[in-house]
Amino acid sequence: MFSGVTLSKCCHATVALLYPFTWQHTYIPVLPPSMIDIVCSPTPFLIGLLSSSLPRLKELPVEEVLVVDLVNNRFLRQMEDEDSILPRKLQVALEHILEQRNELASDKEEETSPLNEVVSEAFVRFFVEIVGHYSLFLTPNEREERTLQREAFRKSVSSKSLRRFLEVFMETQMFGGFIQERELRKQGVRGLFEVRAQEYLETLPSGEQSGVNRFLKGLGKEPARPLASHRAYSCCLVIWQ
Repeated sequence: MFSGVTLSKCCHATVALLYPFTWQHTYIPVLPPSMIDIVCSPTPFLIGLLSSSLPRLKELPVEEVLVVDLVNNRFLRQMEDEDSILPRKLQVALEHILEQRNELASDKEEETSPLNEVVSEAFVRFFVEIVGHYSLFLTPNEREERTLQREAFRKSVSSKSLRRFLEVFMETQMFGGFIQERELRKQGVRGLFEVRAQEYLETLPSGEQSGVNRFLKGLGKEPARPLASHRAYSCCLVIWQ
């Protein structure tokens, strides 16, 4: 029972770290062994699997699936493109922050700041650097409906690697749902992400829409202003004993 609970928590944490985006596809925190054939599905999914099902998994014709062994902290199966998907500078900055998370946690104003707040803040800032300038390109049409000027949004970024990433990411359902929610709301969304996005825009030189990891690195230099806690609403298998 404990193993299943731990696996479920890990999967929920993975989905939560996608905030402000929402996982739009199949999501099963703990997959019953009798349903393991679902991993052969051609659609994207995020599934938790107990290690007792691993022998059966190896027999299945699984393709284009990332398999992570949480117990031994290693990949059992990779797509060989993991190092090239994210913009390199942002990836390095995020990795640095996560490696220094214990030190960062102790630097918070509160004496016992939970470690998960530091990790969550790092990912929020990571996504802010990628799409935090979206509000500058939401313009009303003749019917007063707000629409994202997609090409202008992408081309406004100074980093070539980030522009290439956005070209792909903007076609995902996660990005589509994120933008649609903001296009349909007459009143602007005001959550943690929007607060950090506004802070990010205020740090940029005039006319520049990408800080290229400056805002993300800033997490370790000064405490973020406190805000009420938030909830987060390609295929990956995570394995736990």
